[in-house]
Amino acid sequence: MFIRGRYLILGLVLTILVTSGFTFVATNLLDKTPLAEQSVTGLDNQFAKFKSTYDTLSQDFYQDVDQEKLLNGAIDGMIKALDDPYSTYMSPDEAASFNENIESSFEGIGAEIKEEDGKIVVEVPIKGSPAEKAGVKPKDKILKVDGKSLEGMKVTEAVKHIRGQAGSKAELIIERAGEPSTLAITVIRDKIPLETVRAELLADGMGKVVITQFSETTAEEFNKAVDELKGKGMKGLILDLRQNPGGLLDAAVDIGNRLIPDNKLILQVEYRDGEKKTFRSSATKSEFPLVVLADGGSASASEILIGALKESAKVPVIGEKTFGKGTVQTTHGFKDGSNIKYTTAKWLTPDGNWVHKKGIEPDYQVALPAYADLPYIDPAKELKVETFATEIKAAQGYLLALGYQPGREDGYFDQQTKEAVLAFQKMENLPANGVIGGKTTSRMIELVRKKIEQNDTQMDMAQQVLRKMLP
Repeated sequence: MFIRGRYLILGLVLTILVTSGFTFVATNLLDKTPLAEQSVTGLDNQFAKFKSTYDTLSQDFYQDVDQEKLLNGAIDGMIKALDDPYSTYMSPDEAASFNENIESSFEGIGAEIKEEDGKIVVEVPIKGSPAEKAGVKPKDKILKVDGKSLEGMKVTEAVKHIRGQAGSKAELIIERAGEPSTLAITVIRDKIPLETVRAELLADGMGKVVITQFSETTAEEFNKAVDELKGKGMKGLILDLRQNPGGLLDAAVDIGNRLIPDNKLILQVEYRDGEKKTFRSSATKSEFPLVVLADGGSASASEILIGALKESAKVPVIGEKTFGKGTVQTTHGFKDGSNIKYTTAKWLTPDGNWVHKKGIEPDYQVALPAYADLPYIDPAKELKVETFATEIKAAQGYLLALGYQPGREDGYFDQQTKEAVLAFQKMENLPANGVIGGKTTSRMIELVRKKIEQNDTQMDMAQQVLRKMLP
């Protein structure tokens, strides 16, 4: 059967945190009946070939064969033969993570963590989470969970031990600055909701709403945020969909229902037989002036909303061209918890445009400063003098953005780059060893991120455009 009967629109893949995972899209689109029964003679021959291969390998391969792996590999190979990057086979664990992100929740203690100097450190406990209620604090180092040491683990591995079934106990051994000995804290795991909407009131009655992905709770979160902003005197809205990789199509449509007036089209879904399903807004009028921010990380369901706002509501789009992902996926689950996800249709904008591999062009083309495109550097990696690496090239870019002079930007770690690193470490009260890694890398990334926020040229333009539209 289809999981929850929902169809999916797959976005990009984001960084996996304790509180989040992959981001995809799903919705009920149209009750599509499976293809009618076909002549099976040809299929019988092909399945006989498959069965013969399976039997031959099971019996004659020179080592014992894991039959489950053979079958899963066959399914995986079948999906890969489609040559579609958005169709895939998911193991039970992968399918569970997939569903958590669709539902925008997970079962665990509710804390964002990071790896620092070989230890798992709490960045922040989620507000109202079991971790917060139990007394877990930012900067706590989780040494053990249920007797299992986390030292030396990557975040993705530690997450497997920290998460668990709602109602189960997580026995944490915590190292906290200022405490003479470790602390033992018991946290009762629970289902943790993930916030996908952030909102704030800016100057001149302008509101800003950021949607990070489209999940089951996003439309509800959005409506609540907008209503609160209106209650505070909001006169116009900036909708920020930058780096939003997609999510549930239902959520994008629901938000479009509020923002797009006059019952206009939100999108069209076209199947291989030419059949189309259209979605129209239920709104009759505009509530407030609106602009939308987009970039190359805006994909899938976010592009559906951007395209609808641009074409049906004539909302100005500001930023950069979107990613360009215009196909629809659905999932088929198996009893063991695994599933397959495969493409079933393509979606079109209200004007009938297929944005796949093309993206949506903004009305106001505005780029962020060049340092906003610097790649992430893994703090666990140590970068030293007289070595060459792409991570060193990125680090040199970070140093330049922060006002230090590494002398070159080609990825070679020479003496001048080391001097720049030493200067940075001394300024930030970090161990001055001239090595890039650990706290040095994390601090560079943190400071550049703050600089991007302070020099957000796209947001500045959005405010300029919206200000002219205010009553």
